[in-house]
Amino acid sequence: MKILVTGTEGYLGSLLPPLLIERGHEVIGVDTGYYKVGWLYNGTEVTAKTINKDIRNLQKEDLQGVEAIVHMAELSNDPTGQLAPHITYEINHQGSLRLAKLAKEAGIRRFVYMSSCSVYGVATEGDVTEESSVNPQTAYAECKTFVERDVAPLADDDFSPTFMRNATAFGASPRMRFDIVLNNLAGLAWTTKEIKMTSDGTPWRPLAHALDICKAIVCTLEAPRDIIHNQIFNVGDTANNYRVKEIAEIIADVFPGCKLSFGTQGADNRSYRVSFEKINTVLPGFKCDWNARKGAEQFLDLFSQIDMTEETFLSRGFTRLKQLEYLIRTQQIDKDFFWAKKS
Repeated sequence: MKILVTGTEGYLGSLLPPLLIERGHEVIGVDTGYYKVGWLYNGTEVTAKTINKDIRNLQKEDLQGVEAIVHMAELSNDPTGQLAPHITYEINHQGSLRLAKLAKEAGIRRFVYMSSCSVYGVATEGDVTEESSVNPQTAYAECKTFVERDVAPLADDDFSPTFMRNATAFGASPRMRFDIVLNNLAGLAWTTKEIKMTSDGTPWRPLAHALDICKAIVCTLEAPRDIIHNQIFNVGDTANNYRVKEIAEIIADVFPGCKLSFGTQGADNRSYRVSFEKINTVLPGFKCDWNARKGAEQFLDLFSQIDMTEETFLSRGFTRLKQLEYLIRTQQIDKDFFWAKKS
């Protein structure tokens, strides 16, 4: 199968193509290149040929011969959404919807969209399922719900979208991110030997290792059409619902000599436990291989191997907001987040 993956120079996008190529698929990538600077270690033996292009500028000819699209190239995470909410809506909602329509026009049969469990926002009804009501708290999460809402009606006999509501990702990637919870706490434990929680850590978060998310994508692409056609899947494992304080305690236990303290209840009111029964019973071949402790141990091994420094941990290349603020400040991207034209 010829597969177009958007966001191949990102955290998940750098891990997925090698898995697909190993399974005999042809992969081409698309990435605008905001995060080229964020390369932590040499962790992939093969990479996909990547078109250096903003998804808003993709044309039908860029999709020639493509049989499936995995779309993950959006402005990532809540702080980035707060930095430029109007651009988040333009790229994450309108840009993604345009790409889905373009895919359908081009005769591409499968469209796998990276949504997020953050669409549940504040959930009080126990473990939420794909049928539970959504309650997005941020521009980032709201855009996910809009894409799901607007792409689903495009489904027909020739076009099968699938919506993957990923748990909060964690784990090592060559295009590392230290602005997501477990990764950030592991970096703090290694560089400062101390985790000072500003909150009491009581909110619930579901976690999924980056490689398990990639595994779910591979299984979706290779599943019979009737299983994945216009379906929503929560991606993760019900056993990997953790309170934030539990994640911190696991990290502190794995990293030698790490001190841990907690604050009072935080301003972030998001809390949700998620059921992953559907994906684990319906999607052939899917089962998570990782949990939080195994992920913490992976980081301890990696940081030891690369001799990671605090300077590296704090550098802009590994935090989405810092890198975008830098590109704006240095006028490398314009107010609409397009690369500035060279004079």
